[in-house]
Amino acid sequence: MDIQEMNKTIIEQFRANDGQVEGQFAGAPLLLLTTTGAKTGLSRTNPLVYLTDNDRYVIIASYAGAPTNPPWYYNLIANPVVEVEVGSQRFKARAEVLGEPERSDLYQRATSVMPAFSDYQKKTARTIPVIALRQE
Repeated sequence: MDIQEMNKTIIEQFRANDGQVEGQFAGAPLLLLTTTGAKTGLSRTNPLVYLTDNDRYVIIASYAGAPTNPPWYYNLIANPVVEVEVGSQRFKARAEVLGEPERSDLYQRATSVMPAFSDYQKKTARTIPVIALRQE
């Protein structure tokens, strides 16, 4: 199954079950991030593991350790107002790419939520961005 098909299945499960999904992300804190395409202007939705930091949701642009950032990252840079779905809640948020030392601190916290993040950083030479989403 390719990544788009997998994401489509996860998104459908998420929306049908108030944020709960099966498979490799069962039990993981998952949100849906909808961005506006930087080039196309079209809405794009991606399921992402998150952690909370006070009143913010924190997501990681790991792209499974690929050499480039994920497409959704470039979308939120171009259009930082995004839509977030957590459980049955849906709201607008503003995305902010975090700088150091906050980026590293939160990335480290994210590895305790999803240990694969540690492997992803080892697979790539790029610094994996950490993004805070604050409800508007």
